[in-house]
Amino acid sequence: MSHTNEVELKVLEYLSKKGYNRTEAMLRMESANQDVDGRPLQTRVEESGGVKYGKAFGLFRNWIEENLEIYKPDLRRVLWPVFVYSFLDLVSDFYPREAKTFFGNFRDFFENEHEGDLRGLQAIALPEHVATNEIAKIYHSQRYRVTLSQTAFFNLIQFLESKEKDGGAVIVGILQTRLNVVTVERTAEDQFSLAKLLERARRVENFPAEDEGIPGHNPGSANLDRNAGSAVLTKLKLGQVTLDAEGRQDVVGDLEDEDKAKPPPLGQPSLVEAFEQRIKREESEEVPGRTELPPRPPPLARDVAMEVQKVKENRDRMKISGRTGGVGPGVSVVMYTFHNTNDGVTCLDFSGDYLLVAAGTDMHYIRVWSLDGSPLPELPQANGQESRPSSSHRLVGHSGPVYAVSFAPATASSDKQPITKAKYLLSSSADKTVRLWSLDAWSCLVVYKGHDGPVWDVTWGPFGHYFLTGSFDRTARLWSTDRVDYLRLFVGHDRDVDHVCFHPNSAYVFTGSCDKIVRMWLVTNGYPVRMFTGHTGNITALACSPDGKLLASADDAGTIILWDLAPGKLFKRMRGHGKGGIWSLTWSVESSVIVSGGADGTVRVWDVQLPNDASGQGKVVGEGGAGQKVDGAAQVANVSGAGGKKKPKEVMVTSDQISAFPTKKSPVYKVMFTQQNLVLAGGAYLP
Repeated sequence: MSHTNEVELKVLEYLSKKGYNRTEAMLRMESANQDVDGRPLQTRVEESGGVKYGKAFGLFRNWIEENLEIYKPDLRRVLWPVFVYSFLDLVSDFYPREAKTFFGNFRDFFENEHEGDLRGLQAIALPEHVATNEIAKIYHSQRYRVTLSQTAFFNLIQFLESKEKDGGAVIVGILQTRLNVVTVERTAEDQFSLAKLLERARRVENFPAEDEGIPGHNPGSANLDRNAGSAVLTKLKLGQVTLDAEGRQDVVGDLEDEDKAKPPPLGQPSLVEAFEQRIKREESEEVPGRTELPPRPPPLARDVAMEVQKVKENRDRMKISGRTGGVGPGVSVVMYTFHNTNDGVTCLDFSGDYLLVAAGTDMHYIRVWSLDGSPLPELPQANGQESRPSSSHRLVGHSGPVYAVSFAPATASSDKQPITKAKYLLSSSADKTVRLWSLDAWSCLVVYKGHDGPVWDVTWGPFGHYFLTGSFDRTARLWSTDRVDYLRLFVGHDRDVDHVCFHPNSAYVFTGSCDKIVRMWLVTNGYPVRMFTGHTGNITALACSPDGKLLASADDAGTIILWDLAPGKLFKRMRGHGKGGIWSLTWSVESSVIVSGGADGTVRVWDVQLPNDASGQGKVVGEGGAGQKVDGAAQVANVSGAGGKKKPKEVMVTSDQISAFPTKKSPVYKVMFTQQNLVLAGGAYLP
């Protein structure tokens, strides 16, 4: 027994003899909270120095993971801000060792959602770093917003109060000083109803919510100025660009001739009326001025002929208005399958006149086929001999695998207007170059150099002349066919720019990267105007709607996200594809339906406007060899194949899927809506 304990026993004995009962009781209480050496015992976690945050966070996370399934998706949203502020407080309170241990123990839980922020926070080790680090300043400057249902919030508070001494007080302190917790009542319609909570629990979603985070730094936010708070976003002009007055007159003249030669049947508008209706609809929207667009060469006879053909196809197209009355539209898909490729095909594209398909290969060449098998035109031989007719041509010139091909804008041609056929093809390669090929001479016309790494994607602008590339060097570049140097450089992504696309009015471009971010840029000055974050996988496809109001992006986790461009907000998520990547997206003419194709060997049709929590019966499609048919009424679909002893993985299918077309064993590389709302799809059979 120590000397201190002997003294305490003598004092207690003396107090008992003299009858000082209250004083004796107080001394005994104080003695109970001391160790054998007389040092006070720590009975509360918040008294244990730097380790208190690790103990409190571990207790908090374990409780959430053991909670009822219906509350887990909501309660998990609180973990990330508590993790961040706990780490920053540890560093600020001069606990560098404990901060490093805390960060290492719990960072893996947030890798999928917050990889970028974790990378920025990892560099913080000293209190002065907290004051200078950009990510730390963002979190310190404003409260983190989280919306919870009242039931989940009360459940949380009751737990923290019951575990006050075990770490609950630490978590409560962070909630009070660092977070802005908004509680909402449950109703039958809103996203916090019991039905919605159960649905989210079944999905096991691991992505951040749209209403979560800090202004300028939250998923789906379009505010690029992180210090701007709730500043007004850059206003976008998303209207369609039409021909100038002279070009319109030429188009109207040709349409009048067409109407005279072939009058429309009773009840169908004439071509001139259809053109004027479209012009009125486009003029009602705000259109960028000529100074806000890249300069265009004067319209040629080809441009007028293409516009005439577009009007004809638009009037005579199959109308698609989305799902009506629970029945999806009858979208038809024509699938072109390539055999004996030995997994060598890397990309596909269809021409706008629907006559050609081009495939890039890992053998450094491109092959172009006629879709109907007819012989392609040949150039006369130098020796005067006729060449053997062939339905395909090989284009050789790249010194590395070809990663993307893109046909120049074209339309179907009539006998009187053969000038609208596809004339040029672009290709990008691992050899850091982009090549422009003539489809008349079947040879390379220009080699464009400028990227410092493989060029992953290339695409033409909606009016030709300009094209866009994305590369390993983390940049996207705008080019014109008449110059060998690039015109604009778009810099901002942290990793490779894998996919690019144009807005239909050509005033804006979009880039998608394996940093899981989609960016929108103004073409005239190269400035970013929107940033969309919310994907949990690498971006694998981009497509802007024909009306210019929505952007669709897909990732390798099998998710499609629709973004509303004007407010810069997430419109909705769609899921149904298996993992491996959604490699192509295309929109119907009305912008009401999306078709996707990917590594799971399916072509899927989606309703844009239908909320994905709605009920409805999808279109029935026969089964294929790659998996079961999936429709909009299905809750869970098997896309990994039938047969075998191993239980196939289940994939959640949102109810906005109209139908799915499975192939045997053919990953779908390309899907494309024609102007008459027929879908072309292409893939390679991989036995």
